[in-house]
Amino acid sequence: MDQALFNYLLRMGDSAMVLSQRLAEWTGHGPALEEELATANTALDLIGQARMWLSLAGEIEGQGRDEDALAFLRDAHDYYNYLLVERENGHYGDTMARQFLFDSWHYFLLRRLCESTHEGIKEIAEKSLKEVTYHARRSSDLVIRLGDGTEESHARMQQALNDAWPYVGELFLDDDTTQALHAQGVVPLHESLWDEWLEHVQAILTEATLSVPAKEEAFHKAYRGGVAGKHTEALGFLLAEMQFLQRAYPGASW
Repeated sequence: MDQALFNYLLRMGDSAMVLSQRLAEWTGHGPALEEELATANTALDLIGQARMWLSLAGEIEGQGRDEDALAFLRDAHDYYNYLLVERENGHYGDTMARQFLFDSWHYFLLRRLCESTHEGIKEIAEKSLKEVTYHARRSSDLVIRLGDGTEESHARMQQALNDAWPYVGELFLDDDTTQALHAQGVVPLHESLWDEWLEHVQAILTEATLSVPAKEEAFHKAYRGGVAGKHTEALGFLLAEMQFLQRAYPGASW
């Protein structure tokens, strides 16, 4: 088994899975029907992407675990999602700040993964890019509408952005996994995504009349560790709810 490849597939699948679960929590609680449906559709897109990443991870591992086993039968310390996606929803501005920052990164990463030397990763990236292009367009539009809206929506959106910003640095850090795979042409160095990501983010936030936090504020060591299995307690509560049925009735099928 290629351990670096397996680890990378898990962090991609886990991040999509966890963010999908977070967005699904808005079902029945959205601020408007149109937004609730759009959020639910984004969650469905991400769950589909998670299935592809985790299915490929299971094949690489070769231990007979499929996407369901990997999703429902691992504990929090065996999840490798980025910390940003496990943050609690908060109010809708908090959710959109998290979504915008992740979507923008996700879009630029998938574009580069479409050039991967690994056919499985290339295929997943190509299938996912169209969906994520829409995700990025939608979350950008909402950040603009909320930031350049009322005095209250502007203040809440700025605070939401400031609160989420310290978590984005982890998206751009390279470890042994990304460095090993980059050497094989499988993935880009995540650090190389920063400049175009920041240029896009700055353009959207300027239109939203929001201030861009300082770069150094994104790279606090206290806000990283998800890809190494170190998580906030929020993930444990999320997985407890997500995995309840499979844990209560192991191997159950419809």
